[in-house]
Amino acid sequence: MAVAFDDLNSAAGLKKLDEYLLTRSYITGYQASKDDLTVYAALSKSPSSDYVNASRWYSHIDSLLRISGVSAEGSGVVVEGSAPITAEAVATPPVGSKAAAAEDDDDDDVDLFGEETEEEKKAAEERAASIKASTKKKESGKSSVLMDVKPWDDETDMKKLEEAVRSVQMEGLLWGASKLVPVGYGIKKMTIMLTIVDDLVSVDTLIEDHLTVEPINEYVQSCDIVAFNKI
Repeated sequence: MAVAFDDLNSAAGLKKLDEYLLTRSYITGYQASKDDLTVYAALSKSPSSDYVNASRWYSHIDSLLRISGVSAEGSGVVVEGSAPITAEAVATPPVGSKAAAAEDDDDDDVDLFGEETEEEKKAAEERAASIKASTKKKESGKSSVLMDVKPWDDETDMKKLEEAVRSVQMEGLLWGASKLVPVGYGIKKMTIMLTIVDDLVSVDTLIEDHLTVEPINEYVQSCDIVAFNKI
């Protein structure tokens, strides 16, 4: 059964990856494989030091791509919203001045332990970019959403409520304009616009896993979708 991960650019996704790598050096098996490349490519950047295991693994895979490449097949991994690694995207060892020097008969001229040349660095960067591009998430379309965010009572600080809501950031989510609307008994709700990329953001997941859980639920009692329109 293939290993599966959710959105790896969210806090929840990174936490799951970090916990998964606590007792593992690679995504599957005992050597770097296409499974590692699939997860590597799904990450928009290196995990922060808060995710010790994921950060360590990412640096290791990044180094492998610069030095020797990765070609093992792996056992299979699924990352939500990411395409599988293609054969063309698998990194191969850099071809630069060191490789050319190795072809010379004079072994004394070969610097086996020297620093990377500019050509090798450029080749490594191109390979990494190729992998990222090959698995780039395709945006099927966007939707405009109008949402009501309701506080617990009339004593809820609506400014902090809005700050808490807007603090939720993820790929494919863009917060828009907002306004406070009286609902009675001194209570106001916040109506806010947001634009989402359909393949990357689920409104249900946004509400259930982000807007109505700690610490945001200190201010937010509930959220309702008022309008949902394809753009």
